[in-house]
Amino acid sequence: MAIFELAPAIRISTKIVKAQTNKAVLRLAPEIKNGEVANDRTFVVFLATIFTASLLSLLVINTALARDAFELSELKQQAQLLTDQREAILQEVAAKSSPDKLAQSASELGMVASSNPRFLDMSVGK
Repeated sequence: MAIFELAPAIRISTKIVKAQTNKAVLRLAPEIKNGEVANDRTFVVFLATIFTASLLSLLVINTALARDAFELSELKQQAQLLTDQREAILQEVAAKSSPDKLAQSASELGMVASSNPRFLDMSVGK
């Protein structure tokens, strides 16, 4: 009969252990006070701050893109100018290296065209 007399004590101790275990598990998360809600003003200020920060970052990005676009157009103009100068120099070199122009320059320097050209024959060895 002693065991049956201990049964209520075992039930009570089991309930206490379960309650303590539930409290320990529930205490892992921070306690929230009932009825406490974030202030509307705080929420509005938070949203306004996020909105302002996003607008400022967008402004900075657009300004950087516009600056890069102007720099790109300037570089394109410089590249076109250099291309035009290169073409002019190539045309000048082509004009000065034509056979007629070379013959005229040689005669101005006092060179005379050969009337009896000689050729080397490398296969003979002489």
